[in-house]
Amino acid sequence: VRELQAFVEIQKKREEEQLLTEPQVLHMIFKGNPGTGKTTVARLLGKMFKHMNILQKGHTIEVERADMVGEYIGHTAQKTREQIKRALGGILFIDEAYSLARGGEKDFGKEAIDTLVKAMEDHKDNLIVILAGYKDEMERFLQVNPGLRSRFPIIMDFNDYTINELIQIAELMVKNREYKFLPSTLDKLEKILINHHNGKYYDKMGNARLVRNIIEKAIRMQAVRLINEKTISREDLIYLKPEDISYINIE
Repeated sequence: VRELQAFVEIQKKREEEQLLTEPQVLHMIFKGNPGTGKTTVARLLGKMFKHMNILQKGHTIEVERADMVGEYIGHTAQKTREQIKRALGGILFIDEAYSLARGGEKDFGKEAIDTLVKAMEDHKDNLIVILAGYKDEMERFLQVNPGLRSRFPIIMDFNDYTINELIQIAELMVKNREYKFLPSTLDKLEKILINHHNGKYYDKMGNARLVRNIIEKAIRMQAVRLINEKTISREDLIYLKPEDISYINIE
């Protein structure tokens, strides 16, 4: 993001000095597992580009295949254009973008891609498109559509969080909700995260999303634990105990 900000600002200064400038093609590809912050970063970029007068509105429209692909010939182009119209002045964020190509040549997803590519050219000064999804699937998607890669010059890899980073995220989440962990609760959470990371499902609902789900479940379990207590202290309301933490079933 710092690189993008610096690039845009320096190109503006070069323009002021009547020097040659690079075209500002800011369409992007975000590759990474769920919960690594792709959507959050897209929203932040929208706000940043509005502040820098690159985008008029800076809002982010988040869509997926079902929002763009229709059920009959011509329907897909119409649906896709509607989403593009909503995103003008901001960012069109397409999650699991590779699903647009999953049906092959006869699938209506190809029509969505063609409509999108045309809009990117027609509205190049007032629209940024971000395609997002799993790393491997996005790579295959770009191989199937070789013309797309050149239209998305900025590729960001969103790596998985480490266990220590996930613990920090968890502590920030509970702090923002005015809860606290007991040391023993943190120990249990760490063991759950390690087991999840080492399991075969770690990328399906992992990273910060898994942490958020565990915490929200823990807050509900704390409520169940406290509701029948005769007296409930402020400390009781604040602290999450080990018994409140449970593994989230993702199968």
